[in-house]
Amino acid sequence: MTDKITNWTKSDDASVENAIRRGASRRDLLKMMLASGVALSAGGAVFGRAERAVAATPVSGGHLKVAGLSSSNADTLDPAKASAATDYVRCCSLYNRLTFLDTSGVPHMELAEKLDTKDAKTWTVTLRKGVTFHDGKALTSADVVFALKRHLDPAVGSKVAKIAAQIADVKAIDTNTVEIVLKAANADLPFILALHHFMIVQDGTTDFSKGNGTGAFVLDTFEPGVRSIVKKNKNYWKPGLPHLDSFEFFAISEDNARVNALLAGDIHYAYAINPRSAKLVEAQSGYRISKSTSGNYTNLNIQLGSNKPDFIMGMKYLVDREQIVTAALRGFGEVGNDQPISKANFFHNANLKPKAFDPDKAKHYFEKAGVLGQSIPVIASDAANNSIDMAMIMQAAGADIGLKLDVQRVPSDGYWDKYWLKAPIHFGNINPRPTPDIYFSLLYSSDAPWNESQYKSPKFDSMLLEARGMLDQNKRREIYNEMQTMIADEAGTIIPAYITNADALSNKVKGLETNPLGGMMGFAMAEYLWLEA
Repeated sequence: MTDKITNWTKSDDASVENAIRRGASRRDLLKMMLASGVALSAGGAVFGRAERAVAATPVSGGHLKVAGLSSSNADTLDPAKASAATDYVRCCSLYNRLTFLDTSGVPHMELAEKLDTKDAKTWTVTLRKGVTFHDGKALTSADVVFALKRHLDPAVGSKVAKIAAQIADVKAIDTNTVEIVLKAANADLPFILALHHFMIVQDGTTDFSKGNGTGAFVLDTFEPGVRSIVKKNKNYWKPGLPHLDSFEFFAISEDNARVNALLAGDIHYAYAINPRSAKLVEAQSGYRISKSTSGNYTNLNIQLGSNKPDFIMGMKYLVDREQIVTAALRGFGEVGNDQPISKANFFHNANLKPKAFDPDKAKHYFEKAGVLGQSIPVIASDAANNSIDMAMIMQAAGADIGLKLDVQRVPSDGYWDKYWLKAPIHFGNINPRPTPDIYFSLLYSSDAPWNESQYKSPKFDSMLLEARGMLDQNKRREIYNEMQTMIADEAGTIIPAYITNADALSNKVKGLETNPLGGMMGFAMAEYLWLEA
């Protein structure tokens, strides 16, 4: 018997691949190959090649079930009001943006076919033709004008109103062309338009409960605080997408319950599991961990208006960052330096060293603040990834020097509405953003909508505007480096680590990649994943 394969064609390869998808065993496949004159030794090579091809080739069909972290009655399908992963995932399945970011953070065109400018102030958007909304209406410039101008209307309550305020005017040039004029030059506009909030909605929409977008899926069921189900958009403008027939998303707030649901086969994908669960998942056949460090973080927010500066400085020295990475994050992270721009970003200030863990120095500041012996409430929740473990580490360190941190664990349900931005001392969880300007505009400028520690600095605001219109990237980096130092020294946000996200998923889930906008492929995974048969 010879090892040479005779009379074997690409059609035969395809037959083997299809048999694998149908669930054929290795024995069945070898019988098929022997019948075609393939030697056993060569058959193994054919089988391996077919397995690799099947793994890399998207499969159509299937119902993907994913569990996130938290949900509430405030869940929304209005992209402008989206504020957490739960909202982003759903909006990404229903709508499209003018641009999107690839795995390396480079902007590409989506609903926009071209985005042109000569001065970074006036931008011409040429729309892609042949795109329709779920209700059959064709996408036009009027939709883009309406969608972008909504962010400028205070009555809408857009989460990116501060960023959108850079827009001086948006107008339709013709049915397929839009002109965006900024108040000042901003070379980051292609990145900004890739944010989840800037999804394009239909002109005149006031009721978002139907999720009528141009996206890969059509809404079937939406129950705020409970779940959503979307079904494949058969008229989707991107050829071959989506692969799934349907996608279901809901929250299981408790980490163990989320992991157990995965291992029991009730879901295919568990988002943002606690690192301590990773070994359990990896020990089970048929499951894997997906890791990504894209710059998201969990931070302790101490509001400047409610707390003394000496207390805040003491807390920064009380944080044992190395222990948080090794114990709270189980090694799934990198030490942070109390500002939001991580090592993954070009503008990260590598010269800004994190404050060292120094209980004696912390005690000195606490004595100056007069807080030793007092009971100080700290709000933590599973909704802010790993915040409870972080809080316990800080509590133990404080107890050693006479500081009483009263860690109050509150439910995930409703956390972002009831506690975040409201409690004097609480944890936040910030998803990655592609540029420093976006981070600073959302979180640290004096009128930032998510100003977690109520930080206000006219100098910081002025520098933000100066850097925004600057085309000299080296000069821009100098300004951003100084701004990062200001945040670390002056703001009440403590960012002990940049988190390496750990998602747990079935090996049946294929096509997953990382994205700088966050986990679950920048929350857009439903469009690109497929389920192995």
